Amino acid sequence: MCGFYGHYRQGDNHFDPQQLERALQQLTPRGPDAEGRYQTNGLLLGHRRLKIMDLSDGSAQPMVDDTLGLAMVFNGAIYNYPALRQELSALGYTFHSDGDTEVLLKAFHAWGPQMLPRLNGMFALAIYNLADNSLFLARDRLGIKPLYLKPEAGGLRFASTLPALLGKGEKPALSAKGLDFYLNFHGVTPAPDTVLEGIEKLPPGYWQRFGSEGTERQCWWQPDFDHKPVLSEAQWLDKLAHSLRGAVKRRNLAAVDVGILLSGGLDSSLITALVSEVHPKVQTFSVGFEGAGGEEGDEFRYSDLIAQQFGTEHHRIRVDEDTLLKELLPAISAMSEPMVSHDCIGFYLLSRHVARHCKVVQSGQGADEVFAGYHWYPPMQDTSAPVDCYRQHFFDRSIQEMQETLLPPWQQGDFAGDFVKSHFAMPGATLAIDKALRQDSQVMLVDDPVKRVDNMTMAFGLEARVPFLDHELVELAASMPPHLKVPGGGKYLLRQLGYQLLPNAVIDRPKGYFPVPKLKYIQGQVLALVKDTLYSDRAKARGLFNPRYLDRLFSAPEKALTPLGGNKLWQLASLELWMQAHDL
Repeated sequence: MCGFYGHYRQGDNHFDPQQLERALQQLTPRGPDAEGRYQTNGLLLGHRRLKIMDLSDGSAQPMVDDTLGLAMVFNGAIYNYPALRQELSALGYTFHSDGDTEVLLKAFHAWGPQMLPRLNGMFALAIYNLADNSLFLARDRLGIKPLYLKPEAGGLRFASTLPALLGKGEKPALSAKGLDFYLNFHGVTPAPDTVLEGIEKLPPGYWQRFGSEGTERQCWWQPDFDHKPVLSEAQWLDKLAHSLRGAVKRRNLAAVDVGILLSGGLDSSLITALVSEVHPKVQTFSVGFEGAGGEEGDEFRYSDLIAQQFGTEHHRIRVDEDTLLKELLPAISAMSEPMVSHDCIGFYLLSRHVARHCKVVQSGQGADEVFAGYHWYPPMQDTSAPVDCYRQHFFDRSIQEMQETLLPPWQQGDFAGDFVKSHFAMPGATLAIDKALRQDSQVMLVDDPVKRVDNMTMAFGLEARVPFLDHELVELAASMPPHLKVPGGGKYLLRQLGYQLLPNAVIDRPKGYFPVPKLKYIQGQVLALVKDTLYSDRAKARGLFNPRYLDRLFSAPEKALTPLGGNKLWQLASLELWMQAHDL
């Protein structure tokens, strides 16, 4: 797991070395173990490395193979690289390292873009062809690893984080389209857009090539939701158990210890159970906060139950209000893009503690989106108006409230609503429930839960692996009929597997959302911070939010909740604090 920065130019070498230094400084938390640089005609690369698969310098990056004529930077983990290495060795390739980076470089030489479907893992990569000065970029199927782009005259800059692309004195304007997504679509700005003008991200499951003949972008992976094999429930359960076991086992491949982020919910508890089948001693980590608004701030009674059941070395991290306030701004600064979920601070503080004990953790992100665990999926089963139904249950604001929220210059269209209409109309998912699941797994998941975990863990050089996003498991889930996912509050078949492995109390418990009540209900010192932020001169000067709307929300801040349980005031303040953190 790493961070990289690159500058690609066609026909010249006008690179800014100070920009490279600034970018590498931004990326240092993602790769605290080593730094590398490389420059050749038309290309400048910088890399920060976190040593996971191969601890030797043989896997240092940027990796350059003059014989093959390729230079490469890579962020991620390829779990099936040993098998690919054997296949490439049979083709005559030789290796000087023991990691996955060199395997990727030689796989690209052997197969070109067709190497991508062979990979099982999470990745963002850039490969430069020294012979024709072309640049190839690619991102994994589910967008687990980020890749930001800043096109410019004669080339582009690219990096693992958006802030690494902000040059000295550069202040990209806020995007009206990105702002609409942020306020409407629960902080999710779908690729290729971001919240800032002029900065993009490569969509998940896509590759892009730049060269003398122009630019080409292609989608190389899409799940098929319309193919539904006819199997019995027992057969589906066997397939699920086999696939999930394989996904968990693959993600234990490392030269360092692998821990588990254990919330005490079904998803992380299943991971704990399956890891414990092959490892006698597992480290698990849970975080909790002070309660507020009559809501508890921890789920320790469930995580303790799992830790005891499987004999893990368990770590509890409890966060008081003073610590919460002290760490809010650093957590927001660690975001590549502004995010609305109040549990970002939970993952941030949990990651800081976990990083003192191990370099890799498995996490349960993705199960709800892949196996229909959220409250809006049951209504999607019977609706004859999929877009309206989805909007009613997921969007943070109605069209009318958006008009109340923003001042007129920023009211430029219903971008989020138009996006959902367009995505739902794509072929490959006929049922309304499958349209929602496809969109959530390819869009919402990527730019909310997955991005949140990547940003917060990598702030401390901690690699998070997500077995529920193993592409073979995701493809299996897409082919399952809805009646094996939606009933009983969602994740029906996953819960049946849980009954075989876990205490019933963990499976039958109410669904939790990694709660941070003081950010949900906006009370006390948090309320003071939010008020100071949104009524500040800097916030007023942006001219984004209608003062009357702010006054109305502040009259009852504990009631300013979205359908997903977030707080609208925290959403607005988080955006402003992120802009200030990056001097925008």
